[in-house]
Amino acid sequence: MNFVMKERLVSLAALLIGDFKKNSLEHRLFNSITLVNGILNILGSFGTFYLPNFLFLFLLNFGTGIVFLFLYYLARVKNIYYILYWPLNLTIVIFLSVNWFTNGGSHGGSHYYLIPALVIATILVRNNNILFVYGFYAVLTLALFVVEYYYPQFITMFQTNQDRYLDASFNYAFVQLFTGFLIFILSRNLDVERKKADRLLLNILPEKIAIELKRNDIVIPVKYESVSVLFTDMAGFTKIAEKMKPEELLSELDHIFSVFDSIVKKHGVEKIKTIGDAYMAAGGIPVANETNAVDAVLCAIEFQKYMQFLRSKKELEGKPFFELRMGIHTGSVVAGVIGHEKIAYDIWGDTVNTASRMESSGVIGEINISASTYELVKHLFVCEYRGKISAKNKGEIDMYLVKSGVS
Repeated sequence: MNFVMKERLVSLAALLIGDFKKNSLEHRLFNSITLVNGILNILGSFGTFYLPNFLFLFLLNFGTGIVFLFLYYLARVKNIYYILYWPLNLTIVIFLSVNWFTNGGSHGGSHYYLIPALVIATILVRNNNILFVYGFYAVLTLALFVVEYYYPQFITMFQTNQDRYLDASFNYAFVQLFTGFLIFILSRNLDVERKKADRLLLNILPEKIAIELKRNDIVIPVKYESVSVLFTDMAGFTKIAEKMKPEELLSELDHIFSVFDSIVKKHGVEKIKTIGDAYMAAGGIPVANETNAVDAVLCAIEFQKYMQFLRSKKELEGKPFFELRMGIHTGSVVAGVIGHEKIAYDIWGDTVNTASRMESSGVIGEINISASTYELVKHLFVCEYRGKISAKNKGEIDMYLVKSGVS
């Protein structure tokens, strides 16, 4: 199946049963089941003409088909579906019970239809009412068999054995296909939900860590000897933020950090987190490498260029703009996952603290790096020695400014 055809099928499915991003799994399943039942009952009504009481059966099938489509309309168009659980089940039960008495009962295979009915009820059940639903269908089935056994005169039997065999075999084949179709719908929707959950998990954790967490339910902390931690912070953020509307401020930060996300991904650097207007990333995790310092500096250079572009644009528009401080330090860290309810991948160690000091002690608009990072990147970038700069709780530290270009 080519890509265009697949996209068309996905679009058609979204149109008929709901958007996979906007509609919940239960909602899409309800839409699917009511639509399929409605269409099949209406089509099935035209197959009753050969039966002796065809007019009644035609009206029964066609009428319940319309009811199913009305329930589909309420769910798909009006977004009402939770409260329609029992109206749907009762419509199915009434249809099957009447069909039982008018179409040969268990002799004609009417009991087979109770299988997909229970599958539907089980798929859509919520709030842990599964035992009640199973009990309801068990009592219904038992009652139908009891009535048939003690009051056979209530059952409209077939005129010949040939009619009975044809009807029973058709019913069995139909139920087998319909049940398979229901399971297919469920499995496809569950697959969509699984992929959605996987995407969400990968937005929180690195792929390697996400795989480990799903496989083992825990992530073992790992010490990395060489990791380059990159910190950024918006200079004068508080003053500018006071002049902006909250939604405008959040939109601006979201746009900037989204660009940063694409940059770090491009260079194989892992985003760790954002805290207010601060952005933190690290190279060399969760897969260790020897290029992490260069990768982090390349990210910082692109951050710098983008913020310069944004400044020029804002100046032309007469709007306030953010300026960036950046700091990078390379050293050892411990990385792992913390929390049980709202998990987060994070790093710890003196390297993180030093990188933070590189940023806070940096020059606005420049890339401030430590001596350890400088030693790893000096062969590729022109760097300017700043001297020993005082850093909070660190004393005086050798610092360098990265000047774009190759040395």
